[in-house]
Amino acid sequence: MSKLDDIHFGGEVKKFFNLPIFGRARNSDPITSYEAADAAKDLASKHFKIIVECLKDQGALGKDGIAKQTGLDSSQVSRRLKELSKMDLIELTGQTVKSKSGRNEREWQVKRNS
Repeated sequence: MSKLDDIHFGGEVKKFFNLPIFGRARNSDPITSYEAADAAKDLASKHFKIIVECLKDQGALGKDGIAKQTGLDSSQVSRRLKELSKMDLIELTGQTVKSKSGRNEREWQVKRNS
């Protein structure tokens, strides 16, 4: 796992993937789905690091702002924001910002006690 995981997440990121909230394959799925789910674990961990570092460096941003700053797809960011929130590492600011389409979207920040 990455240095960020050791420093900011206490080396526990992979632990979260064993929880039902992070299930990536169903019991009835073929073996290829399980293989893809295993690959997604490492990818998700990289996304966690990128997103948290972005929010630390840039301050509070919306999903599209994070995507623009990091080069990640907004759908990747959206999924990771939900997971990082469940991990209690980020939180909503209570504010909205404009998305790239001009609509309001929620603004996220690194949790103050993290």
